[in-house]
Amino acid sequence: MTRIVLILALFMVSTSSFSQGSDSPQVEHLTGAGVLPTEPALPFSDGVRVGNIVFLSGMIGIRPGTMELVPGGIEAEARQTMENIAATLDAHGLTLADVVKCTVMIEDIAEWGAFNSVYAKFFVAPYPARSAFGADGLALGARVEVECVAAVPETGDVNAHNVSVYPVAEITGLGDTLLMLKRR
Repeated sequence: MTRIVLILALFMVSTSSFSQGSDSPQVEHLTGAGVLPTEPALPFSDGVRVGNIVFLSGMIGIRPGTMELVPGGIEAEARQTMENIAATLDAHGLTLADVVKCTVMIEDIAEWGAFNSVYAKFFVAPYPARSAFGADGLALGARVEVECVAAVPETGDVNAHNVSVYPVAEITGLGDTLLMLKRR
């Protein structure tokens, strides 16, 4: 009987520490980038960071801090959307170079070419993964919405500026660190 109680006690302690999230990633809700308006209060964050992954809320071509779409059609909205994404990433220590995936929702798929010509100016090879679909009824009557996922560089701010850190030991057998510039 003592063994059964001891086994149950050990089981409860082990599952208790696991369920309390000791091994689960930290979740952080990101706010305050200045792109989304503070009034009216919107029921979502700029993004959510889970471990080293940042999931941005979908962005549309609003003037920062307002609920007004920029005038000028798909190209103007696409440009403002991408600028809003860049500003949100920047406010949280990231850049477009850290983006690994984008999802594009476009009101009229016939405007895909015009959107794509703007989008392409914001990224350089290797490009993030991307999926897209036509949508009916985007927020505020927007013509396009883009949602992105970014990877937080493991080396802090270094990768945000197109620098990679490689252990010299992997290259030369020494135990120091070597900074290497790379184009993203």
